[in-house]
Amino acid sequence: MYSTDHDYRATSRRLTAPNQDAQTTVTEVEVFRILDNLRPTATGLDGIPAWFLRLGAAIFAAPIATLFNQSVLEGVVPRQWKAAIITPVPKVNEPKQLSDYRPISITSVLSRSFERYVVKTYIYSALLEPPPGLDFTDQYAFRPTGSTDAAIITLLHTVLTMLSSNEYVRVIALDFSKAFDTIRHATLIEKMSRLQLPDHVYNWIKDFFDGHCHCTKFAGNVSAHASIQASVIQGSGIGPVSYIVTAADLRPVHDNNRLVKFADDTYLIVPGKNSESCAAEIAHIQEWAKKNNLRLNCAKTKELIFRGKGSRRRSTSHGLPPPLQDIERVTNLSVLGVVINDRLTAADHVSGLLTTCSRLLYALRVLRSHGLPASSMHDVFRSTVIARLMYCSTAWSGFCSAADRSRMDAFLRRCQRLGYCSSDTLTVAEMFERADDKLFSHVLANTNHVLQQHLPERPNSQYNTRTRTHNKTLITKTTDLNDRDFLIRMLYKDCY
Repeated sequence: MYSTDHDYRATSRRLTAPNQDAQTTVTEVEVFRILDNLRPTATGLDGIPAWFLRLGAAIFAAPIATLFNQSVLEGVVPRQWKAAIITPVPKVNEPKQLSDYRPISITSVLSRSFERYVVKTYIYSALLEPPPGLDFTDQYAFRPTGSTDAAIITLLHTVLTMLSSNEYVRVIALDFSKAFDTIRHATLIEKMSRLQLPDHVYNWIKDFFDGHCHCTKFAGNVSAHASIQASVIQGSGIGPVSYIVTAADLRPVHDNNRLVKFADDTYLIVPGKNSESCAAEIAHIQEWAKKNNLRLNCAKTKELIFRGKGSRRRSTSHGLPPPLQDIERVTNLSVLGVVINDRLTAADHVSGLLTTCSRLLYALRVLRSHGLPASSMHDVFRSTVIARLMYCSTAWSGFCSAADRSRMDAFLRRCQRLGYCSSDTLTVAEMFERADDKLFSHVLANTNHVLQQHLPERPNSQYNTRTRTHNKTLITKTTDLNDRDFLIRMLYKDCY
């Protein structure tokens, strides 16, 4: 029901003559590498498993390269690649209604492999030079160097910057119902046509979305095929980047308001001075959603208000605007898995982390009771508990108090006594510092990194100044914009 667009409109191809002298899109060696690096994954309706393609990569590389090249140069996708099978996966322990299931769409392994190649070779480069009207600088998902770390860092940096000159900042976490499943193909293809893509690649993408179908498999039964007239084909390799192309023209109405996007997780940031523009912003977003066959779910949309240090000393409701209609105002918000509260502290997030990690210790205890060696136990600990503790730490570690760090260090010491981790495990502060240095070095080394927009180059100077570890302009510190912010923390590190 979600993959249907009642206002469906057919899209048109670019009528250019195929270039007979065009170079091959993908070489036999590249296809071999694609097949040889296939990971274990679900098999599509064509019945060709990933392990089989990997095993015969040397034999299959040449004919599959021919198939890939002919497909993209002619702008035609094989029919077998346009069929998907959906396996409903329960989201709750006892599902009772359709919404309790998550539809996992599985397409052909070959199709997914070539889709990812088209995305990396053509679409990613086109995103670096967007046409007028499309903007990807506020999107942090499904782009090279994009990550949840970068999205949360940008959101918090924007909030702290605004608090330097505003009494409060409003953040509205927008929720679009079934966003990936309802995207209108006509608007998506129209935006794709504006990107700097070769005509045959555009035609291939257009043909990919035409005539797609899927069936559902449940309890051993397989339904009849149903056509897909909407959505970005969940489970496909081209689907995620197609969504960010769709959302590229969603911009704030007011120039001083900001949007931070991570796929369909969208956050509207409004400084206190523009508080009255919130209603207009929400109306604009609803209008954009309707145009793209989406729906803003106000019941799941939340508002969180951050206040400057002076305001936090007063009453919680003093001087704050009234809540938006049909949108709940909360005191803490889970942003991409990180709990952020209106006090701008990490206490709530750390409490949730320690609770989750304590539960993981039960699994480690079971593994040890079954004879898991100590070295393997330590590996499992690093890949589960440490990975959970360090998730997006670059974004929230600066908001940790000394008490928060002590709680996490005490947890690690207890794990050392119980033998779950080695005695040379780093302290939380040391792990935070390593994560900060690693991310910042990646930012400095890549001029196209998504965080580069916040770090302008330092003007050339004729003076012999002290050597820095970077050539970025220092951001002026203020009461709220201080070392809690990742960008501030790293810009000033080793500068004094």
